[in-house]
Amino acid sequence: MSETAASVPAGSAATSRTVVAESATTRGRRARIALRALQVFLALFYVIASALPKLIAHPTAVEGFDKMGWGSAGMYAIGVLELAGGIALLIPVLQSVAAVALSGLMVGAFVVSLTALDGENAATPLILIVPLALIAWARRGHNADLLRLVRRQA
Repeated sequence: MSETAASVPAGSAATSRTVVAESATTRGRRARIALRALQVFLALFYVIASALPKLIAHPTAVEGFDKMGWGSAGMYAIGVLELAGGIALLIPVLQSVAAVALSGLMVGAFVVSLTALDGENAATPLILIVPLALIAWARRGHNADLLRLVRRQA
C-alpha cells in the first residue's frame, strides 16, 4: 500500500478505495499481459504454421492452392500477407491494423473453404477472427499514432 493509505484508519472509505484501485491496476496489468501473450501466440501461428508452409511450397499447401485453381502465385501471395500480418501483430503501432487485415484475410479464407474446398476446415478462419477482433478493439488507440506517422511522412 502507499504511505498515505497506511496512515488512514483501517475501516475508512479511503482504505477501501485504495484497495479497489490497486485491484483494478493489477487486473489491468494481467489483462495487458494476457492480450500480449495472445498476440505473440497468433503471430507465431501465422508466421510458422500458416505462412511458412506456403512460402516453402510444402506439398500440402501446393495441393490446396492447385485444387482452388490459384497456383503458386496465389499461394505465395497469401503466404506473404500472412507473414506480414503475423509480424505486424508484434509491432505496437501496427497491431490493430494487422488484426483487422488478418481478419479480412480470414473472411476470405472462410469463403474459399466453403466454395472451393467443400467446407473443409471452414471453422478455422472463423475461430481465428474472434481473438483478432479482440486485439483490433483493444489496441485501437494505436491507430491515432499510426495516422500521425503517416501524415508526418506525407
